[in-house]
Amino acid sequence: MQRSNRYHIGIFGRRNVGKSTLLNVLCRQDVSIVSDVAGTTTDTVWKNIELPEIGAAVIADTAGFDDIGDLGVMRNERTRRASQQVDMALILINGRPDDTTYEMTWSDSFIKADIPVIYVMTKCDADTDFDTDIYLWKAVFKQDICCVSAKEGKGIDVLLEKMASLYKKDDNLDDITYSLVKKGDVVILVMPQDASAPKGRLIQPQVVTLRNLLDKHALALCCSPEELPDMLETLKTPPSLIITDSQVFAQVQALTPKETMLTSFSVLMARHKGDIDVFRDGAEALLALNENAKILIAEACSHIPQNEDIGRVKLPKMLRKKFGDDIQIDIVSGNDFPEDLSKYDIVIHCGACMFTRRHVLSRIRRAKNQNIPVTNYGIAIAALTGILDKVTI
Repeated sequence: MQRSNRYHIGIFGRRNVGKSTLLNVLCRQDVSIVSDVAGTTTDTVWKNIELPEIGAAVIADTAGFDDIGDLGVMRNERTRRASQQVDMALILINGRPDDTTYEMTWSDSFIKADIPVIYVMTKCDADTDFDTDIYLWKAVFKQDICCVSAKEGKGIDVLLEKMASLYKKDDNLDDITYSLVKKGDVVILVMPQDASAPKGRLIQPQVVTLRNLLDKHALALCCSPEELPDMLETLKTPPSLIITDSQVFAQVQALTPKETMLTSFSVLMARHKGDIDVFRDGAEALLALNENAKILIAEACSHIPQNEDIGRVKLPKMLRKKFGDDIQIDIVSGNDFPEDLSKYDIVIHCGACMFTRRHVLSRIRRAKNQNIPVTNYGIAIAALTGILDKVTI
């Protein structure tokens, strides 16, 4: 399973609180280096795992959120980025709650983002008064505390049960075509095989969609845009749905029978990984821009641009055709998403097949907090080509 579709769990806490040790115990192997030296973990370590009652998951071991110095600032930034991707947070604590500033700050941020939090007291094998420590920490968080000893394996089963009880299943990750498709429906997938298409394989949204159609026992047919007329001609009745690559939206829409629904892989991903209503509103804001617009195009994955790259070539070309050559277009990829979006009039995000839904929603929330509209590649292209009202969203 692709990592972006796994349930993400993050381990957070101060330096030397036992984060790496807990990861190793949960994974039953030495994934992270363990040392008594504070700050041993310098970058986020992700490990795929199968967990009881949760299934496919990935656990992150992060650098201590109390790290110091210039490198500490960089490590804290990596930890912050990891926190934007997790579906559940384990906040590790140890000793007396003298200064709880870090723990409370991170706890509050997770709670505001509707991320379940489990507070874990570590090193419970040590010869100290843990009953008093736990009592005091309960008063701080107003929540129960899981007490574990990674060294002796105590409390791990209780922690796993707690994790399973707080697990929130995201139905969006199970059904990318939601109510559009049912058993027996004929669906045509239109997939251009141009220079920007990866050689010898399909892109992730196409793979996920095709698998979903097979799971639903739909009748999936695949073709390139050039073969679509012949494909339609061979069918006795029009297909229920056509799913196309956004870059050929207009071409495919002109051929789509009036009885057939039309959407794109990117539009499906907009609902699958993001907030479709926010993206739809963003399309209206996009069409209201002018020649002075400042636009941020955000790609989830880093890759070497091709001549026909949709995010770096085709979409900017469409935007300049619509609003003029004087518009400012900035392009970022991977984790290089600005904290301050205030200088932009809109953000246009890719389908984010390589990101978790939580990660995309955190970016949407950041934009909304700064009153910056956000839309998605597929919805933006449909709006720019004047066919958004003909696209099923």
